[in-house]
Amino acid sequence: MAKDEHSGAPRAWPRLASEHAPHMMIFRPRWDTLRNPRTDEVLKRLVLETPDWVNVVALTPARELIVVRQFRFGSDSITTEIPGGVIDPGEEHAAAARRELREETGYTTTRWTYLGAVEPNPAFHTNLCHHWLAEGAERTHELELDRGEDIVIGTIPLDLVPAQVRSGAIRHALVITALSHVLDLRSR
Repeated sequence: MAKDEHSGAPRAWPRLASEHAPHMMIFRPRWDTLRNPRTDEVLKRLVLETPDWVNVVALTPARELIVVRQFRFGSDSITTEIPGGVIDPGEEHAAAARRELREETGYTTTRWTYLGAVEPNPAFHTNLCHHWLAEGAERTHELELDRGEDIVIGTIPLDLVPAQVRSGAIRHALVITALSHVLDLRSR
């Protein structure tokens, strides 16, 4: 077992005040004033109040991974990802997974397995990303893209996906996290 440099358990930082900034579409900034319990210093920290997300490892009956290729503003590049998105207010993450798969790819299935959730970046995000596995997915609908989406759908044979991750062709952290629940992504 690893030995901690400092004795005792980490302590929560008491929040002394919070101030919201204007809502920014996909998150709401909040400035928290906190007291460091170790030094007693008062610090201001940015928190992004973000709705929960969902992503879907969707497999066709031929065991091919359904991927979406799209331009991402942050990286200024075309990415290869799995379907996913923001969970709507009041929507259960299972329903959001089904909706996102259908809207972004036109694929549907009745075989769903919950893979768990991760914290995308707990340093300043408040949300979770829920991972789902959809097996036996088949194209049953037309795409229903949001006005801010321009997506191309593709498939990758499942046995080629680890090489796509290792090469950097698939590099979105939340996609890789979801895939790691289904595939061994380690180098051989």
